[in-house]
Amino acid sequence: MPGRAHPHEPNQPAHREQTAGGKAPEEVVAPPAGGEELAQALAASEQARTEAEALRDQYLADLKRVAADFDNYRKRVAREREALVTRAHAGLVEAILPVLDDLGRALEAAGLHEEAKLEDGVRLVHRQLSDILAREGLQEIPTDVAFDPHVHEALAAIPSEAEEGTILEVVQRGYLLGDRVLRPARVVVAAASAPEG
Repeated sequence: MPGRAHPHEPNQPAHREQTAGGKAPEEVVAPPAGGEELAQALAASEQARTEAEALRDQYLADLKRVAADFDNYRKRVAREREALVTRAHAGLVEAILPVLDDLGRALEAAGLHEEAKLEDGVRLVHRQLSDILAREGLQEIPTDVAFDPHVHEALAAIPSEAEEGTILEVVQRGYLLGDRVLRPARVVVAAASAPEG
C-alpha cells in the first residue's frame, strides 16, 4: 500500500521536513496554555519558600540565643544570690569571732586555776557558739599540717630541729567560711636551722 509507512517504521510526519537552511529543526515542546503564568507562579512559590526558610532559620537562631541568654542570666543570678548570702554570713561570723577568741582564752585561764565551775560554764558557752558558727559554715583552719601561705600567716620563723615550714605555735586560730578564708591562722613556723660551723 503506497500511502502507508512501513509497519516497522514509526510515522514521523512533521520533523522530517527540512527548514530553509537545510537542517531539521529541534523538537520543541509547546508549553500548554498559560505555561508562562505557571512558571512565574512556580518561581514566586520557590522564592516564598526560600524566604520562609530563611525567616524560620532566623527565628530559630534568635530563639536559641534568647534561651542561652536566659540560662546565663539564671546562673548569674544564682551566683549573685549565693555570694550575697555568703557576705551576710561573713559579716555575722566576723563580728562573733572575738567572742569566740575571748571564750577560748577564758577556758585556758580557768583550766590553769582549776576553777571547775567557771571552766564548765565557759566550756558550754564556747561549745554552743562553736556549734552555731559551724552550722553557718565556719571551719577552723587546720594547723597540724605544713605551713600554707593561702590559709596561714607566719608571724615569725624560728630555727628549729623540726622540718622547715612546720607550724610550731598557733598565735591566733584561723577560720574558713565555705571556701573563703575569713581570717588566716597566725602561726610561728620552723625555719631552717643554721648550719654548724
